Amino acid sequence: MDHPIDADALSAALLDIEDRRSWDAHAELARAIRLEEAAQVLGDPLLIARARLCQANMRMRLGDISAATEQIWQVHEWVVANDARVLMARMHMLWAYIHQHLGDAEQSLEHALLAVELLDDDCTTHMHIWHRTKLADAFCMAGSIDAARVRYAQAEELAVLSGHPALLCLLNNHAYAEYDSGDQQRAQEVADRLLRLADQWDMPLEPAYLDTVGSIQIGNGRYAEAERTLTLCLERHAEGRWDDANDLSQYLVTLAQAQRGLGRFDLAQASLDDARRHCIERDLGESLVRLHQEQAELHAARGDFAAAFTAHKTFFTEYQNLHSLQREARTRTRQAMFETVEAREEAERFREQARRDPLTGLHNRRYIDESLPSLIGSDPALIVALVDLDHFKQINDRLSHNVGDQVLIRVAGLLADGVTAGCPAGFTARMGGEEFLIVLPGTTPGRAVALLDGIRRTIRDHDWHGITRGLPVTVSIGVATSAETPVPTQPALLSTADGRLYAAKHAGRDRVVSAPRRGFASAA
Repeated sequence: MDHPIDADALSAALLDIEDRRSWDAHAELARAIRLEEAAQVLGDPLLIARARLCQANMRMRLGDISAATEQIWQVHEWVVANDARVLMARMHMLWAYIHQHLGDAEQSLEHALLAVELLDDDCTTHMHIWHRTKLADAFCMAGSIDAARVRYAQAEELAVLSGHPALLCLLNNHAYAEYDSGDQQRAQEVADRLLRLADQWDMPLEPAYLDTVGSIQIGNGRYAEAERTLTLCLERHAEGRWDDANDLSQYLVTLAQAQRGLGRFDLAQASLDDARRHCIERDLGESLVRLHQEQAELHAARGDFAAAFTAHKTFFTEYQNLHSLQREARTRTRQAMFETVEAREEAERFREQARRDPLTGLHNRRYIDESLPSLIGSDPALIVALVDLDHFKQINDRLSHNVGDQVLIRVAGLLADGVTAGCPAGFTARMGGEEFLIVLPGTTPGRAVALLDGIRRTIRDHDWHGITRGLPVTVSIGVATSAETPVPTQPALLSTADGRLYAAKHAGRDRVVSAPRRGFASAA
C-alpha cells in the first residue's frame, strides 16, 4: 500500500469488505490482497486471517472455487487454533455459499447452521441479520420452506429494529423463496413489503430486486404492473450501478413474460430477440436456456404450435446440455476441493511425523524447539524436567540394542501416561538417546516435583523382568522453572535442568533434584 496504515484503520477497511455488498469482486479481491500485505507488515495474525478470508470470498464470487477452498483452509487452521469465533462464523458462512454453488443442499445447510450458532455479542449487526437470512436460504434449498420462514422472520425483526439496509436484500430473498416454493400469495405479500420499505426509505431498488418483484407479479397475473416494474428494472440496469452486465438477458426474458401475459406478442418477441443477441454476444448458456423456454411459450400463445414444439425441443436439448456441463463443472470443482483437502491432510501427516520420534512416538527435538519458546514466554512459572535412564549402557551391552529399544519405548509410555494423568496441558518429548524432556505448564513446583517423583517410582517399580531379565531400570530427573532465571530462555532453562540432572546422577541416581543444594528433592 502507498502509505502505512494502523491496525484500527486496517480493521475498519476489512470490515467494509466483510459487511458491505459490492458488485466489483475483482476490485475487492485486489483491495483485500493489499490489506493482507499491510497486515503482514503489522505482524497481526487476526488481520491477516480476515484479509485472506475476504480474498476467498471474492474468489468464490468470481467462480474460482478451488482457489477459494484452498485459501479457506489456510485460514481454518489459525481460526481453530485461536478460537476466533467471529471469524469462524464468517468462515462457515463462506462454506455454506460454496456448497450452495455446488448444489449440495445438505452441506450448505450444515455450515449455515454453524454460522448462526457461532454468533455472539462480538459479531456485527450485519452478521446477525445476514447469517440468519442465508440460513433461511439454505433451508429453502433443502426444501424446508416452513423452517426458512422462521429464520426470515428472525432476521427481519433484527433488521427492522436496527434499521439496517440489509432488510431490502432479506425481503428480496424471502419473496423469491416464496415464489420458488409456489406460494404466490405469500410471495406477493413479501414483495409488497419490499416495495413499501424502499419507498419509505427513499432507496431505489436494485434491478435484481425489481426482477424478483416483476416475476412475482407475473405469477399473480398482474402483468401490467410487472411490465412497469421490468421497464424500471431495465432503466436501473442501464445506470450500471448495481448488477453485472450479464444480467440484462434475464431481465429482458422476464419483461417478455409480462408482455406475453398482456397479449403484446410483438413487443414480447422484440424483448426475446434483444435477449438472444445479448446471450450470443456474451456466451450466456444458462440465460439462453430460459430464453428458449419462453420462446416456446410465446409461440404457443400466438397459436403457432409447430413453432412452439420446435422451440420446446430446442429448450429441452439445451437444458440437458446445460445441466450436463454444470454437473461436469461441479464434479471438477469437487475433485479439486478433494485434492486440496487431501494434500493438506497429507502435508499435516508429514508435518506431524517430522515432529515425532520414530522409535517412541513421543515429540522430538524439532517439536521442542518450535513449542518451548512460546510456552516460556506465556508461563512465567513454567517447569521443565530432563529425565535420563540410569546405567542404560549396561542394558545395551549386557543384553542387546533391541532390548534397549524396548526399554526406551516402555519408559516413553510410562512418562507420557504419567504426564497426561497429572498435567494434561504438559507434554513429553525425546531429546535423543536415553534422555527425555517433560514440560509442565500451569502448575506449582511442589505439585510438579510430586508428579515427577511419582513417575520415577512408577518406572523403578515396573515389572521389567520380561524385557531386561532382572536388570533394574531407573531414571534420574533434573527440574528447573522459568521463574528462577533472570531472562527465561530455552537454553537457560534446559541448562539449569541439565545441571540438576547431573546433581541427581552424582548423588546416587534414581532421584529428582529441583534445587541446587536442598529444597524439593527425592531419593530412592
